[in-house]
Amino acid sequence: MEMIRTKKWFAFLIAVTFLMAGCAPLLVGGVAMTAGAGTYVFINGWLKTDYHYPFEDVWGACEKVVAEMNAIDVIPTKEIGEGKIKALIDNETVWFTIKYKSQNITTVSVRVGILGSRPAAQRLHDMVHDNLKKG
Repeated sequence: MEMIRTKKWFAFLIAVTFLMAGCAPLLVGGVAMTAGAGTYVFINGWLKTDYHYPFEDVWGACEKVVAEMNAIDVIPTKEIGEGKIKALIDNETVWFTIKYKSQNITTVSVRVGILGSRPAAQRLHDMVHDNLKKG
């Protein structure tokens, strides 16, 4: 019983240390998160974030990324409030999942490759963000 209490206390101290450090990455249950502007969650190979733009704007920004990356074998599937784009970019299969969350919030999840590459997905998210800022 004492060992369990010690482990919980140690985990609490580590979490407090990360929180006091500012925007340092925090590992919670195997999910990498960063605090501050632009929060991303990487879980099971998918990098997910919310954009404060309407669904249609985000969908268009994702389509532009696919075009800018000269993707091939592009398969877009769009329904009301939800869409998916599957494409081949640089010999890697890439998936975008775009979901309506509220009037001006849209969730985008990106997966690159079978196992999921966080750096590659982050690059694509950065491109989506840039396209949204351009309008």
